[in-house]
Amino acid sequence: MNNDKFALPFYWNDYEDIAMSLYEKFGDDFTEAKIYRIRFTELLDWVLSLPNFKGTREESNEGHLEQIQSAWVYEWRDNQ
Repeated sequence: MNNDKFALPFYWNDYEDIAMSLYEKFGDDFTEAKIYRIRFTELLDWVLSLPNFKGTREESNEGHLEQIQSAWVYEWRDNQ
């Protein structure tokens, strides 16, 4: 994600923004199969640590994490 101080914040429903940020952070270290095997507890921590992410742990749920995981796979596929 752009470290620009004017970048807009994003939240749990911004699946594509989160997925792009995760892809930028990890690149091709995670393939499609590896992305789907990530534990939700790890994914939750990674999302919370992203720059400009303003959601909270309490606002997260399994549905959000599944959507983020799927969007991350699509982002990875688009960059192959």
